[in-house]
Amino acid sequence: MASENQPKTANTNDPKKRKRCYLPHNKAVKKKGPSPLRPGIQGFFITCDGGREHQASHEAINVIDTILEELIDGKDSRANITVIPEKPANKKIKFSYSDSSDNEEDDDNVDENGAENQSEKVAEEVANNGSTLEENTDPAKKDDKLPEVGSGQVADGCEEVDKQADDKSKENEEPIEKKQCSDTKKLESINHTAELSVDKLIEAELKELGDKSKRRFSKIDTGCNGVVFVLMRRRDGDPSPGELVQHMMESASATKKHMSRFLLRVLPVELSCYASEEEISKAIKPVIEQYFPVTAEAPIKFAVQYDARANSGIERMKIIDAVAKAVPEPHKVDLKNPQKTIIVQIVKTVCLVGIVEKYKELAKFNLRQLTS
Repeated sequence: MASENQPKTANTNDPKKRKRCYLPHNKAVKKKGPSPLRPGIQGFFITCDGGREHQASHEAINVIDTILEELIDGKDSRANITVIPEKPANKKIKFSYSDSSDNEEDDDNVDENGAENQSEKVAEEVANNGSTLEENTDPAKKDDKLPEVGSGQVADGCEEVDKQADDKSKENEEPIEKKQCSDTKKLESINHTAELSVDKLIEAELKELGDKSKRRFSKIDTGCNGVVFVLMRRRDGDPSPGELVQHMMESASATKKHMSRFLLRVLPVELSCYASEEEISKAIKPVIEQYFPVTAEAPIKFAVQYDARANSGIERMKIIDAVAKAVPEPHKVDLKNPQKTIIVQIVKTVCLVGIVEKYKELAKFNLRQLTS
């Protein structure tokens, strides 16, 4: 009976009696991980083996970052080379206090011919300046030329001369140790300020790396298997995604050096918009004007490369015709030997557009085929 009167304790291990967690009412749920693909961004469209998207995204960021450093360092090195003179001037510097053999020989020559040279110089000076010597020695002429000065003024002038002489003697009497101490203090202060500035720069860089919104390259979730997108936030002086990818492919084809393990095709994305015929024809105009100017000397041959993923509601030929009509008239379509290729990639509801050169010659921008 005593056991029946005892209160029953709640069993926390029972999953049915746990507290149920509900989603917040009228609030958007924040998902962890990279942000989804959206229009209005620039970057790189990358394909990889299925199931290797995470490794491929990290590898792509490292490879693109190294290519960016190569391009920036190459521009800086060319600028520095032009400053260096072709034939540097080699000048021989002689110091007055040096104990070189040349100075010893000069001293010997002076000792041998010193008496004769000095006698000749004194004779010439006396002959040329005889009159001036007489004038200086004649006391009557001195009295005529000197202005009348009061005794007070003469005394003041003498006191000033004495003060200047005393100051100079004090400066000369200052020990060298004091000057060295002052110089070392100045150097220590300069080094301290330099260290502080370096520490501040390192802290600023660490803050930028910690803040995902300030990173130059970051991955974006495409929602498709075997597809990776790397977002690029361009800064002042940075090359475009097309220049980076073009340099990457040309260097890979020339050196045959393996750059990556998981990457397959790397394509630049100059613009992104919603996947509709009207939106594509509006958004592509500034990029077409940049790569296909109307005032070109010779017409450029081009072709359109179209691919779609997770979107079967758009007609292929309508998109190709819309892109081809956006190119001005002097330029022509050539599917066999195009000089430039307009790449159109549709991923779900987003259209990605980029323009490259030598698309077929560089194995359709496939890194694995270029380096194999």
